[in-house]
Amino acid sequence: MRSQIKLGQIFGIKIGLHYSWFLIAFLIVFSLVSDYHANHPQWPFALTATLAIATALLFFLSLLLHEFSHSLVAKAHGLPVHEIILFALGGVSQLEKEAASAKDEFLIAIVGPLTSAIVGALCLGAVHIASTDSVPRGPLTAMLSWLGYINFGLASFNMIPGYPMDGGRILRAAMWWKSGDLERATRNAVRVGQAVAVVFIVTGIVGYFRGGGLSGLWIVFLGWFLLQAARESYVEITLRNSLAGIKVSDFMVRDYPAVDGHESIQDFVDNTLLRTGGHSFLVTEDGNTIGLVTPHELKHVHRMQWPGVALDTVMRPLKDMHTVEMDAPMLKVLEIMSQENVNSVPVVSNGRLQGILPREKLLDYLQTVMELQTAGNGSRR
Repeated sequence: MRSQIKLGQIFGIKIGLHYSWFLIAFLIVFSLVSDYHANHPQWPFALTATLAIATALLFFLSLLLHEFSHSLVAKAHGLPVHEIILFALGGVSQLEKEAASAKDEFLIAIVGPLTSAIVGALCLGAVHIASTDSVPRGPLTAMLSWLGYINFGLASFNMIPGYPMDGGRILRAAMWWKSGDLERATRNAVRVGQAVAVVFIVTGIVGYFRGGGLSGLWIVFLGWFLLQAARESYVEITLRNSLAGIKVSDFMVRDYPAVDGHESIQDFVDNTLLRTGGHSFLVTEDGNTIGLVTPHELKHVHRMQWPGVALDTVMRPLKDMHTVEMDAPMLKVLEIMSQENVNSVPVVSNGRLQGILPREKLLDYLQTVMELQTAGNGSRR
């Protein structure tokens, strides 16, 4: 999950939007316009529409507060936070590491639902103070009432023990605390999360065929997303644990294919890229490595210009790339690839290039680990 629209930073934490956010924002505004009009038909449409938009924006602000609370507690416990992303199903805080203990995991997970519950209580409290028998409910109290109930609903929904939702992470923290084994706790939490996801999917399908319409399909979609997210989270934990103790020198490729920086893009594509099927290539000049080129860099040049453009004008210069030492832990490289969205990382020793670590090596290793684990589970059965 990556953001396409950057909104800025708060306390060093990036805030972004995924394109799918606009879908849910539209649906919420549309639903609120219908709801406000049904309950207050005397209100003019302009007021109803404006109030619906304002309510939706405040809801996403409360959702941001929910995720921001996760991020602040994570940072307080030494976990770097890459970004908070708002998307169709809510928000997600991208933490770059796992919590160091079950207690830290519990605190990071529980603070989100608590924040939503507090926001909900404040909104409904304000409605209670402002409402009297002699004063009819106005636009402000209608908006605060909706925000109050939806935030209580958000808090309750997130407490469902479906990993990687907050409730599932709390469940994992409890299992971790009891067993002392993070991987085992994650595996069990994922199984519970998958069971919850299946219940969502079945409930949604039954609801749809009983006339639930869009709400039934939405529950199915939630279940499907939870099913995928649970598995991917477990794969990530497995990868991190399997990489513990492994150094960059164990995976790096020393004899990496190289091309001349003066070669044109057209010649490179015809004679090297398409013939070898490679993805990343070192760019050299006078025997020295000066950069790295991949198909991604070629996309920025129109195909008609390829014969007249040299590789050294489109490559990623080595001096601008994030490099790692040969004895660096593999987990550090995993974090760099995640943060910078790169497929290859140069490996250096004493300032000299020693090789390249491509993402494919990590993926091949992960596939082997998962196949062995599947075989082990099968033999135990």
